[in-house]
Amino acid sequence: MLSEHIVRYLRQLRPAPDAEIAEMERYAREQRVPIIDPVSMEVLLFVLNLAAPRRILEIGTAIGYSAIRMAKALPDVRIVTIEKDRERYERARFYIEKMNIAGRIEVILGDALDAVADAAAAAPFDVLFIDAAKGQYERFFTLYEPLLAEGGLVISDNVLFKGLVAAEEPAGNKRLWNIAQKIRRYNEWLMARSDYDTVIIPVGDGLAISKKRGERE
Repeated sequence: MLSEHIVRYLRQLRPAPDAEIAEMERYAREQRVPIIDPVSMEVLLFVLNLAAPRRILEIGTAIGYSAIRMAKALPDVRIVTIEKDRERYERARFYIEKMNIAGRIEVILGDALDAVADAAAAAPFDVLFIDAAKGQYERFFTLYEPLLAEGGLVISDNVLFKGLVAAEEPAGNKRLWNIAQKIRRYNEWLMARSDYDTVIIPVGDGLAISKKRGERE
């Protein structure tokens, strides 16, 4: 992971967000809602602009921050996003309506472990973005990657989990340690898959980008 002073430097370099995005970032800080790190968000948007997806499936809406950022950066994209917390779901719907992009973002209220059939109605997807319960990443991947188009991308956030995935022993918080071990196993499982090419980028809390291989690869 990057050192804190490098992270601060990169955050200072990024273009100032517009007022609506800044409001969402402020709300997330004040209400302690986890959203993707701003520097990671810029890397994600850069990758998506190169990939030019038409359909994105997101696991973990929270307040709609990443879905809205993706929709704003990619005017032709359509996004399906799943959130199980009703309060966050309502807040996401509020921001999406406020920014006049409700026609391109569908928010599903429900547990992603049970919502495959709802998401499948809009498949296939060019990108699957996983940013929800850290201990369930492998299950999310397994459940939803069949909805991915050939050559599609799976992008997983928080795969370095505060640097704890690299620790050799617990640092005092058993719950965080257990989550870190699940993420560590997920990373190893991802890297070992012969049907995907995966790279882990040490930005923010860690981004894993996995590209589904085509039949000829």
